Amino acid sequence: MTHWFHRNPLKATAPVTFNYYGVAAGPAASKICSDLRSSRARLLELFTDLSCNPEMMKNASDSYFSLLQGFINSLDESTQESKLRYIQNFKWTDTLQGQVPSAQQDAVFELISMGFNVALWYTKYASRLAGKENITEDEAKEVHRSLKIAAGIFKHLKESHIPKLITPAEKGRDLEARLLEAYVVQCQAEAQEVTIARAIELKHAPGLIAALAYETANFYQKADHTLSSLEPAYSAKWRKYLHLKMCFYTAYAYCYHGQTLLAGDKCGEAVRSLQEAEKFYAKAEALCKEYGETKGPGPTVKPSGHLFFRKLGNLVKNTLEKCQRENGFIPNPDQKKW
Repeated sequence: MTHWFHRNPLKATAPVTFNYYGVAAGPAASKICSDLRSSRARLLELFTDLSCNPEMMKNASDSYFSLLQGFINSLDESTQESKLRYIQNFKWTDTLQGQVPSAQQDAVFELISMGFNVALWYTKYASRLAGKENITEDEAKEVHRSLKIAAGIFKHLKESHIPKLITPAEKGRDLEARLLEAYVVQCQAEAQEVTIARAIELKHAPGLIAALAYETANFYQKADHTLSSLEPAYSAKWRKYLHLKMCFYTAYAYCYHGQTLLAGDKCGEAVRSLQEAEKFYAKAEALCKEYGETKGPGPTVKPSGHLFFRKLGNLVKNTLEKCQRENGFIPNPDQKKW
């Protein structure tokens, strides 16, 4: 089963030379600065390299972050921060608010901003892999794993590093708690989409699929609610995606719940459940059109033309017709026709 995920753009950054004449005096210090410069440049290159895989990304990010730790933590392993923490100014743009950069003279800001981009890369890698036709079981596992890694990074940044910033995160920008929480929940929802697709493929019980779909819809609703107080000019397109996915998986939940009811000879209730599925699918279809017309960060696509969307439409239609046929033919005399 192919998937479609909304993605915000990567953050951009100004070059950093790590040249500290008069401070880094000596071959060992110069070597560290040179390694910092090259490892940072290498990591930035990999963000846009389509041949990059998770192993390459992990090695490159580990290399840079291990060197950057010398600018954050004291080398004697005490609780004191490094004397180099505030020596370098770092500039990063925002994923939602475009090319207007934020700047802080703080190595922790660099760690958080680069880590944010690493998490975004994992979401984009998962999206590329999940969008393939005839995705294999191993690829589906890789999508799920990448989304879990991304969620973990966003959560770690929010809980462990952002509180250490001297200058608090600006409202409505990437490092603010609301946005990070939205990214975490979105990753959880998308990972569960992969689980649902696998459950359908393995023909698991409709009741299980309905429960998973309902939980996924709640994830998307939670992420949307998290962004509700943001400026619409920046968040409208992202929120359209979250809302349409909420409606989409609510339709899934009603559709498979209807199959469970039908299997229990509750034909009238099954028809009503499928009619609810039809309503939410129609809402999702309308939101797909609105998503394509809404300006803002993210791709310009038509989700309603995507295979994953069309397949649900056919499933709802066919299941409803089956329920209506069964409801019109009642073999059990004690069962009431709805």
